[in-house]
Amino acid sequence: MKALLLSLLLLPAVALAQAPTIEISGANFRPLPVAVPAPLTQNDGAKSLAAPFDSAFTFDLTASGILQVLDRKGFTADPKEGMAAASINFSRWADVGAEALVKVSLAQDGGVLRGELRLFNVGTGREDLKVSRDAPAEDASLLAHRLADALYRHFTKEPSPFLSRITYVRKAGANRDVLVADWDGGNARALTKGGINILPALSPDGAQVAFTTYRKNRPDIYVQAPGGAAKAVISGGQMATGASFSPDGKRIAYSLAEGESAQVYVANADGSGARALTDTPYGLNTSPTWSPDGKRIAFVSNRGGSPQVYVMNADGSSVRRLTFQGNYNQTPDWSPRGDLIVFTARDERNAFDLFTINVETGKVTRLTQDQGSNEEPAFSPNGRLIVFTSTRNGGSRLYVMTADGNNQLPLRAEKGVYQTPDWAPLPQ
Repeated sequence: MKALLLSLLLLPAVALAQAPTIEISGANFRPLPVAVPAPLTQNDGAKSLAAPFDSAFTFDLTASGILQVLDRKGFTADPKEGMAAASINFSRWADVGAEALVKVSLAQDGGVLRGELRLFNVGTGREDLKVSRDAPAEDASLLAHRLADALYRHFTKEPSPFLSRITYVRKAGANRDVLVADWDGGNARALTKGGINILPALSPDGAQVAFTTYRKNRPDIYVQAPGGAAKAVISGGQMATGASFSPDGKRIAYSLAEGESAQVYVANADGSGARALTDTPYGLNTSPTWSPDGKRIAFVSNRGGSPQVYVMNADGSSVRRLTFQGNYNQTPDWSPRGDLIVFTARDERNAFDLFTINVETGKVTRLTQDQGSNEEPAFSPNGRLIVFTSTRNGGSRLYVMTADGNNQLPLRAEKGVYQTPDWAPLPQ
């Protein structure tokens, strides 16, 4: 697999007022080696919250794909070292291979946890970034995500996925429940309780989830906000599955089974105004996903004899086949950057793995191999990461990787069997 495309543009010494920028393109350099010692704590309240903060913060930076977070086993932070540059012996950090140093200080103030982050260039000893954020004390991970987002924005000049949300299905016995969680799987909350609820999709504003449920002993599509009541939007005796919100949230695309066929439909978000986009008697058309501009829809169809990924205009016109390699390609997800679609394919060994295809050129890139079954991918809001399920360590768990297949890590979700993750856009 191709290495993460990164170039670290280090400015000359005469431009010390400007910070290094990590540009996620080109292949000249590796992720930036950074030391992240344990956070300093200013009072007892902060000490009790340091562990959950640190777990979320270091995961964000490690999973980002732009930083090489050095193992703390390889260094010992000087207990006398503070937050100011004058108190730091930068040569010690250079000796362990760090090119950047991230220092965090935490303090609890009543019901608020406050954090200060400072970023230093180890080679020059210069402080490149100083930011402060806060969060409710009961949600230390939120503060971690906010500080990690500030650091990511500093390096890339674009928002991170760390403040976004994901939804997925948790399997427990005969039940399938929809959960909503932080991007890393933390702070998970169940949206449904009992029964068969599958294929969740978050709305563009992250306020509600569309999912397929069998609560009436047939698959219908419901929409529900966390803490709210579920409302049927596509229900009428036919088998409706796999809703996908348009980028503006005003429409949904889904699959509706009719007799021996299944067609892709588009309706208003409340279920009104439904119309079919495909018409292939005895053919199956499923798994619609919108392009980021809302003008096209990718979907899976077996009209050519095997499940393949196709693309059409959002009105159903100009259908074209996108995948030609393999005989079983499914679960497409369109990158928010517009250039790639990630999908699941069954290879010649009957193993399921993940691939991307360039929508315009047709170039296919393999992302996973020889690590169990890897399925059901979804892009992060900035298109830099992909969440997916994998059986590489036993049951189906949630993993994340960079969009080129590198840096594959399990999410911080509690132990369980998980399916069909979806990633919401960033909050506005």
